[in-house]
Amino acid sequence: MRALRKVTEGPGLELVEIPEPQPGWDDVKIRVKRAGLCGTDLHLYRWDGGAPGSLTPPQTLGHEFSGTIVELGEGVANQEGPNALKVGQLVSVEGHVVCGRCRNCRAGRGHMCLNAAGIGVNRDGAFADYVVVPASNVWVQPDTIDPELGALFDPLGNAVHTCQQVELTGQDVLITGAGPIGIMCVALAKHAGARHVVITDLNEDRLEMARSVGADAALQPNGDELRAAMAELRIREGFDVGLEMSGAPAALQTLVDFCNHGATLALLGLPTKPFAIDWHKVITHMLTIKGVYGREMYDTWYLATFLTETSPELRETLRSVITHRFTPEQFEDAFATAGSGQAGKIIMDWEK
Repeated sequence: MRALRKVTEGPGLELVEIPEPQPGWDDVKIRVKRAGLCGTDLHLYRWDGGAPGSLTPPQTLGHEFSGTIVELGEGVANQEGPNALKVGQLVSVEGHVVCGRCRNCRAGRGHMCLNAAGIGVNRDGAFADYVVVPASNVWVQPDTIDPELGALFDPLGNAVHTCQQVELTGQDVLITGAGPIGIMCVALAKHAGARHVVITDLNEDRLEMARSVGADAALQPNGDELRAAMAELRIREGFDVGLEMSGAPAALQTLVDFCNHGATLALLGLPTKPFAIDWHKVITHMLTIKGVYGREMYDTWYLATFLTETSPELRETLRSVITHRFTPEQFEDAFATAGSGQAGKIIMDWEK
């Protein structure tokens, strides 16, 4: 089968032929249909950021994907009941494989597992024709979700998990960072009934995408522009909610400066290094700061599925975040486009 692999340490990937993986006990074998590129894949491709030391070649990349179950391993094949997995089902997959034994896992907080392994990082992933994953990581999709939307459920889950941390209905929301997940947060906040949603980013193309999914204002991260937008939208006392999606130090400070006293800030963006913050203002403004990582297993998956299943409008809004589609043989163009900063979500079609 084809697999897009990090063959040796250093920049680059190779599309190679390797044997098909076989499912072990409690495993599921999936024929990959669509797979999305994310920032982690780009760092692994470039071999920069935290990539060295996080992956040991040879390794197949890819953790955002959908596909069809083609084989059930022993321990899964004989299960019965409404939640039993079956050959032919379209599925998405949770990318973190948890240990099930640490304190957090045993308390039902698998997303906080101390020993989690990442599909496509610590074990072979889904930039391939076939992938094998634990049955517990498989999420069966309803008929309303097609393979492209199914491949969005990892980043969509990040957006839903971030939005889970705050009250959105009737609130004024400030989002910093208009990457695909930030844009999804705009759509989710509007869907939840937020009063106003404002987003900032340096990239004008991404700001235009944010406007197209319903942002009330999409601005460069400039204090004067932000104050003018607040005046126009009659946001007099500051934003009630802040969602930080960029990892930029200045973005978090923007949330601290422009959110109302008592606001909640949810942080998904990962900074590349430590930075200073105005803790005096955080304390005296009684701000609540919540770190967010991955998806809450598996409540986020339920919410993401039911939100999309019940709203054709939200499904089409989320689909619009996909701006480029490539075949596996075009992977170099796909990664170049992802690195350009001029794209939304990039999808590779593994059925071609």
